[in-house]
Amino acid sequence: MYSKILVAVDGSGISAHALKQAITLARKLKAQLRIVHVVDMNWFPLAPELNIDIQTISAVRRSVGESIIAAARDSAKQERFEAEVALLETDSPAQQVAEAITQEAQRWPADMMVLGTHGHRGFQRLMLGSVAEQTARRSVMPVLLIPSPEHTHSD
Repeated sequence: MYSKILVAVDGSGISAHALKQAITLARKLKAQLRIVHVVDMNWFPLAPELNIDIQTISAVRRSVGESIIAAARDSAKQERFEAEVALLETDSPAQQVAEAITQEAQRWPADMMVLGTHGHRGFQRLMLGSVAEQTARRSVMPVLLIPSPEHTHSD
């Protein structure tokens, strides 16, 4: 059914939980797993006006991204699962993280995406937005949203 699953991680506990779920799913389906992290370079066009050292900030952001993707790879190895990894960057000032994730999923090509979600509602969701929600809206493939394990709703 699903033979190529892409999971996006951001270094949070929620994305670590989503990664574990993606590994479990990939193992059960005997699917390939690709773990991605997107380094968001979105705000850099403002840097000249603000007199910001773009090169240093870019290097730091890439370094943090490399640490996040290495930790995700290590988590997969601890689960005795081999996964591909990719460190991505937003490629234009207008590109959003969600767009970079969906483009990578199509390029690879994935059958399904797995993303962790904070489960914000109401004002928090309006103000904070959600990469998971934006990705699901852009996707042409199934997206499995994994809620935080400690986040429960009583509806």
